[in-house]
Amino acid sequence: MDPLLYLGGLLVLFLLWVKVKGVDYVIVHQRWIFVCLFLLPLSVVFDVYYYVRAWLIFKMCSAPKLHDQRVRDIQRQVREWRKEGGKTHMCTGRPGWLTVSLRVGKYKKTHKNIMINMMDILEVDTKRQVVRVEPLANMGQVTALLTSIGWTLPVLPELDDLTVGGLVMGTGIESSSHVYGLFQHICVAYELVLADGSLVRCTEEENSDLFHAVPWSCGTLGFLVAAEIKIVPAKPWVKLHYEPVRGLENICKRFTEVSQNKNNTFVEGIQYSLDTAVIMTGTMSDHAEPDKINRIGLHFKPWFFKHVEGYLKRDTTGDEYIPLRQYYHRHTRSIFWELQDIIPFGNNPVFRWLFGWMVPPKISLLKLTQGETIRRLYEQHHVVQDLLVPMKHLQAAITRFHQDINVYPLWLCPFLLPPGRGMVHPKSEEEELYVDIGAYGEPRVKHFEAKASTRQLEKFVRDVHGFQMLYADVYMDREEFWEMFDGQLYHRLRDELGCKEAFPEVYNKICKSARH
Repeated sequence: MDPLLYLGGLLVLFLLWVKVKGVDYVIVHQRWIFVCLFLLPLSVVFDVYYYVRAWLIFKMCSAPKLHDQRVRDIQRQVREWRKEGGKTHMCTGRPGWLTVSLRVGKYKKTHKNIMINMMDILEVDTKRQVVRVEPLANMGQVTALLTSIGWTLPVLPELDDLTVGGLVMGTGIESSSHVYGLFQHICVAYELVLADGSLVRCTEEENSDLFHAVPWSCGTLGFLVAAEIKIVPAKPWVKLHYEPVRGLENICKRFTEVSQNKNNTFVEGIQYSLDTAVIMTGTMSDHAEPDKINRIGLHFKPWFFKHVEGYLKRDTTGDEYIPLRQYYHRHTRSIFWELQDIIPFGNNPVFRWLFGWMVPPKISLLKLTQGETIRRLYEQHHVVQDLLVPMKHLQAAITRFHQDINVYPLWLCPFLLPPGRGMVHPKSEEEELYVDIGAYGEPRVKHFEAKASTRQLEKFVRDVHGFQMLYADVYMDREEFWEMFDGQLYHRLRDELGCKEAFPEVYNKICKSARH
């Protein structure tokens, strides 16, 4: 039989099966079929389109000129909203499904949508050591360009699809954050269109209050149209050391030690159970030992967290050299470890060799096609949270996570939090070492209930003066939210800049108990 006829017959049988069972049934119970047949190929098309487009625009040097036109268009839209009486709040017109956040933003249906089509890298200034980018430029674009010319961001958050705007208005972290802080701390300037349609630039010296208030504000002070971010010289390799550690007290002690050592360019931990973890430390290198090279980003390689687990199972330390860009995006192919719940056989060698080059599916496409049924199931039976606590409370925090949700692996990422006057800063006037505990997966405790269990974790985080990343589901009430975050500067600027009529308050925009 002709192979094409055979494939056609299989496709017809599959479509008949879908018709009999129903699309919802297939998407919920056999989601991997839909992901593998449709979302993976479509994700490849998306990636190729955006990569080629960004490369052409940057090479033709047309981005700065187009940028000015786009800014003027945003200003025009805002001024039109004012002329029409400003009856509703404004928000970006970017569809909610395109964001990496799992939150469903229903406000886009009722707010005035301002179209912001700005996804380009505008300029790389190696003399000033800054890169100027538009808000929808993503980390995949930025690393591809910067590493090709020998530079990198000091803090380069993990997933390819994370955008500069999301990282500025929300936050971002990476394994170099114990040296450089959060993503906001490597930004040197923001350009925003305000509620009156004016364009303003803010830095540490110019419009300083606004500069400090923008991070974590989630687009409720103005529309970000550009950001200037520090860059540092890059080396082609990362020498990564793997160290399995057993016993919770030993894990916390060792993790604190390596996080305090600034000679380590990169530090992260993956905790596989209450008392087992692998701690990784890395430095950039100009050269690599040929027999220790691991190109972890190649499509047929094991998922990174599974590779790391091998050191724990063998109970051996080890050193490897990983290409810099592949190190930055080491968790991208498996979306940390979330993809194992979507494609259970995704780490199988046969699948990796045949289809690994198409992985991962775009998070935005997963959101677009998940449907209300899957969204509810994920909300009630799945945890995706990043909770930031002082390093001195790490042991208590892991114990609490184990009791309340029992999700493993946990991602441990240290970061330095300097004093400040924005929404997030230490309790004292001195910098403090914090740790991001990332929990992504299905809780194993019988008593898990999404709202109640998350609120227990939120209370613990507030009690130790920690913070919750706002891309995830937040169940705090207004009083609890502003107990966690410092809203003094934020609220003052909303009054001064006329934001109350133009933009929703950050709490109303992101918290489940306030969303409508």
